[in-house]
Amino acid sequence: MIVPKIKKLNIVFRHFLGGVFLLQSLTACSSTSQNFTAVGAISKSKDEIVVALGWDDFDDRGFDPTLGWNYYGPPLFQSMLLRRNEKLELVNDVAQIYSISSDRKIWTFKIRQNVRFSDGQPLTAEDVAYTFNQTKQSGGQVDLTILDKVVVKSQYEIELHLKRPQITFINQIASLGIVPKHAHNKNYFKKPIGSGPYRLVQWNRGQQLIIEANPDYYGTPPAIKRLVFLFTQEDATFAAAKAGRVQIARVPSSLAVQQIAGMKLYARSSDLHAGLMFPYVPNTGKKTPKGDPIGNNVTADRAIRQAVNYAINRQFLVDNILEGYGSPAYTPVSGMFWEEPNAVIKDADAKKAKQILAAAGWGDGQRPAFGDRNKDGILEKQGQKAEFSILYPAKDTTRQGLALAVAQMLKPIGIQANVEGKSWKEISTRMHSDAVVYVLGTYDPLVIYNLYHSSARLGDWQNPGYYANSTVDSMLDQGMASALETEASLFWKKAQWDNQTGITTKGDAASTWLVSPDQTYFVSTCLDIGESQSQDRNYNGSILANITAWKWICN
Repeated sequence: MIVPKIKKLNIVFRHFLGGVFLLQSLTACSSTSQNFTAVGAISKSKDEIVVALGWDDFDDRGFDPTLGWNYYGPPLFQSMLLRRNEKLELVNDVAQIYSISSDRKIWTFKIRQNVRFSDGQPLTAEDVAYTFNQTKQSGGQVDLTILDKVVVKSQYEIELHLKRPQITFINQIASLGIVPKHAHNKNYFKKPIGSGPYRLVQWNRGQQLIIEANPDYYGTPPAIKRLVFLFTQEDATFAAAKAGRVQIARVPSSLAVQQIAGMKLYARSSDLHAGLMFPYVPNTGKKTPKGDPIGNNVTADRAIRQAVNYAINRQFLVDNILEGYGSPAYTPVSGMFWEEPNAVIKDADAKKAKQILAAAGWGDGQRPAFGDRNKDGILEKQGQKAEFSILYPAKDTTRQGLALAVAQMLKPIGIQANVEGKSWKEISTRMHSDAVVYVLGTYDPLVIYNLYHSSARLGDWQNPGYYANSTVDSMLDQGMASALETEASLFWKKAQWDNQTGITTKGDAASTWLVSPDQTYFVSTCLDIGESQSQDRNYNGSILANITAWKWICN
């Protein structure tokens, strides 16, 4: 089995895929104050708004979908074959209809004939083919390694041929913006031409991005005709909101507890999940292809991993680390429609954790080397202390807070967790032999496949603990080969827990998921973004998913 890899699981880094940039805005540490007064004409009206979503400025990948532009949500400037609406439902965009062959390897799309790029040229199947081929060759953030070839059947019909069935390919289709073959060049990233609802007007690096409605857009015209995106972070964003200079401000949870006149707070569930990835195998001296050690004799014990899961008080972490803006995470997909509800446990149960450890032979008995009773409170088994390290990126105070809180929760049950803040480089050399605080977006089941399928044990960020379970592999493989997302979800659920085994606590307890942080925004009371303030605990996609429906409701 060849694992359908995500590009080195870049989701663990805040520099790359969408959603993880939240890690920076979640932290309570102060950022360097930014000068938002440098922005030119900032106004608020029914036609123009200013937003600050915590975006970093864009690098030389810019706004080119073939290099990864879309990682903050819908690409805005480009259309897609399919897209996800605000409810995460698949809807047609450029595509009129599509079908999948009986062997599930050929996806056929018939596209609209009334779509034009912002330079007036028509969008055809040749542009779609060029986009997919170029993206595959570029090695950008959209992983198309599963794509075998693209066949243009006619001016408005195209086939995408896969190397093997993979239902999660739908997520690549629904995130890849289509670029014009005739105008795609080395400068496209800063001057994109597309057929989406907006077009780029101005990009002042380090300051702002200005976009305006595309008058030739084939869909419903945006009600807000002009948007200014500020590249500010944390305290500068909050200051801009208090000063009335922005109408949407994404803020860290530490600032969401405050109030701003004329603005409402929206707390939206995210697809981010924070948790501990454990070394699953013992240390037998094996090393990765890069020479890094594999395995940990303590965390390789299922009783240790299960006890950690039961002992942790996740609601406490939400209330005290995330200021209440988030929810407990018991699986890597909490809040997704394909979470297995029977995998959820009752946590904060030190008694059960101790029972599990005792039954597995962990006790505070005699130390063989000294012959006296162990007085340090750390359990032992066959001379091995119940002690391991938890690594987190040193600059991330949220992960630090989670790690320290977890360590404190484990002490009463006799487990010593040593918390260490390290650079990403050092973490990469130790992640197969020590527990690591992972934070990643798990909206795409491909992420879970790469995190837990045995074929992903390649010595990198995917499956760092070298987890392997043939039943789980089978469930994940059957999910990938499914014809429909609803069918695949049944297998994703069984991989979590099938009443006998699975990746979650009742099964192998391959990891300990902790919290799912909210995305917190202050929104002007004069701006209707099509949502209620009270959100359920299910992830509803990017705040930009229904941007064309935003409207100004004040005179």
